[in-house]
Amino acid sequence: MNDIKTDVLIIGGGPVGLAMAAELRYQGIDCILIEQTDGEVTDPKVSTVGLRSMEFCRRWGIAQQIRDAGWDVNHTLDVAWVTSVGGHEIYRAHFPSYAKRVLPEYTPETEQVCPQNWFAPVFQNFLGEYPNGQIRFLCQLDDFEQTGEDVAATVTCLKTGTVNVIHAQYMVACDGARSMVRKKCGIDAPKLHDTQVFQSVVFKAPELATQMGEHHAMVYFLVNPIIQEPLRAVDGKSLYRLILKPKENGEVRDATEAIRAAISIDTPFEIVSNQPWHLTHRVADRFRDGRIFFVGDSAHTLSPSGGFGMNTGIGDAVDLGWKLAATLKGWGGTNLLDSYEIERRAIAVRNLEEANKNLQRTQKREVPPVIMTDSPVGAQIRAEMAQGMERSGVKREFEAPGVHFGFRYESPIIQPDGTPPSDNPFEWQQTSYPGCRAPHAWLEPGKSTLDLFGHGFVLMCFGAMQGVETFAQVCQDKNVPLNIHYINDTINDTKIAQLYERNFVLVRPDGHVAWRGDALPNDVNALIDKITGNR
Repeated sequence: MNDIKTDVLIIGGGPVGLAMAAELRYQGIDCILIEQTDGEVTDPKVSTVGLRSMEFCRRWGIAQQIRDAGWDVNHTLDVAWVTSVGGHEIYRAHFPSYAKRVLPEYTPETEQVCPQNWFAPVFQNFLGEYPNGQIRFLCQLDDFEQTGEDVAATVTCLKTGTVNVIHAQYMVACDGARSMVRKKCGIDAPKLHDTQVFQSVVFKAPELATQMGEHHAMVYFLVNPIIQEPLRAVDGKSLYRLILKPKENGEVRDATEAIRAAISIDTPFEIVSNQPWHLTHRVADRFRDGRIFFVGDSAHTLSPSGGFGMNTGIGDAVDLGWKLAATLKGWGGTNLLDSYEIERRAIAVRNLEEANKNLQRTQKREVPPVIMTDSPVGAQIRAEMAQGMERSGVKREFEAPGVHFGFRYESPIIQPDGTPPSDNPFEWQQTSYPGCRAPHAWLEPGKSTLDLFGHGFVLMCFGAMQGVETFAQVCQDKNVPLNIHYINDTINDTKIAQLYERNFVLVRPDGHVAWRGDALPNDVNALIDKITGNR
């Protein structure tokens, strides 16, 4: 048995575990990630990498690799509500393909369809595979014990049977909804809504897109008496996923029959898999136990409706990552790591409820059999349903920047300023209010204000200069990394100044505003101690 030392041990190599390793690597922290599988993703779970997550991929230098992973830039991104694929179309939300999409004014990135069988290799290649990198596949956590000094984890290499003890200053559990680590720590994750059972049918239909032509969609929401769940293009080529509710007695439904009920045109298909799964809505009571932290599904599980789950977990990883780095490098105070749970647990609950609203909107819909017919009554029902969808804004499930960006951290390491912005994600607009993600604006072609943030704090200065040298000296004396960026008085920079709203805006390594003001504070020491968790 050998002893191995590292700063941070990550348990689990799913998307969130990989993001955790990427952030720690970005911050210059030594870490080891162990994953009990060989790392190959066999179930291509559909994962849309959200807007904020793509900003983090930009930060790590792999946004282009995610875009190039395999999705056809010309493939439609439309969402259609249909009685069946090839049947009556009730309503369609149009979204331009990536080839035609224009960047939003509030971010330098677009979201990107990238199922996990594409997502994982991008990160694995970025991090480097064992034995030359930070990932150790086929490595199982057997047990762990934490002391005041470290966490000692006993792990077994499943390929060789070799047992090692990894000593880490901190351990991050990214081991999923059934987290062994969380359960051993005695932390419960109560359900906030009833658990539901679904089944996932993955199949190949190589001719479907061509047959549908201009009527093809990325997502079809089936609206008929038999199926009221989505059918989605997985890879933009031939692979699709159909979500179903099992039979009332709990038995898995026949996949062939279900596909034929979902697709009314004659098209060849081949079933790849048909697996049941449980939809849970849970948030852990605590996100920390001493030197152990819970990130992603080990801390919270959400409905996939809206695509917030993985992206919430990636947000966890970045929030925790810079705080671990600051603590390990010596400038993070004793209260800094406590702020991880304070900040991220509230966001997990918020996103869980937004996802559940999307789920309930679909499940509450009553569908009479006549909707399938060509009769005047069927046509009238479809028209009325379309009008209702338009009024209720069903499109917002697939275009929800306020959910991805509009959250605000409230914690002891944030200094409030004035009246907070609205908490309604559908009223969101960019703001420099402390706790919010700092606004995006183009400094020059290809360079966003967001590209300034990542390592240490950044002080954005808009015209005012008084006190900056003193502010920088205090940070230097406390070994707190600080970069100062002056915005010149040009037309473009004036627009940036309007977005940032104050003469001075101090931005954290994760891109969230820590403090702002029209003048620098008289007691700079107190401010720096607050935002670094030293008071």
